[in-house]
Amino acid sequence: MAKKAAPKKAAPKAAAATTEAENTEMQPAMNILAQYVKDFSFENPNAPGSLRPRDKAPEINININVNPNALSETDFEVELKLDAKAMDGDDLLFNVELVYAGIFRFTGMPQEMLQMAVLIEAPRMLFPFARQIMADATRNGSFPPLMIDPVDFAQLFQQRMAQQTEGNA
Repeated sequence: MAKKAAPKKAAPKAAAATTEAENTEMQPAMNILAQYVKDFSFENPNAPGSLRPRDKAPEINININVNPNALSETDFEVELKLDAKAMDGDDLLFNVELVYAGIFRFTGMPQEMLQMAVLIEAPRMLFPFARQIMADATRNGSFPPLMIDPVDFAQLFQQRMAQQTEGNA
């Protein structure tokens, strides 16, 4: 006796899979496609004199900037620029400059969220790597490692928006 095979209900499963795929596409997502050192410089212009013991700690000035560059509708290169100068009076002890960049893909993100993701979340992901490069460079230059405090990129974003608003007024 031959048994009859029950008909498969493939259509509802296929429809469910399509709905899940559509929902997945609509979910905001950020992917890091690459990250790299784009530019780097360490200067110790007064060595070996700059390496002598000191009575007081040097004055260290650190500047941080974020520069986004749209590569396509979904892909952005985000540059995190770090500059640090150590001064002892008028003497420059060291100057280190780093541009650490990443290529990020943002999908399913509303336009109002995209700007915040590019200027807050992307640099937040890059910062620990850039911080480590700066620390290693100063240590390799015979100074104590420069451990930059964590950065509030949301506050930097708000300051940038305020400056743009003032510039437009």
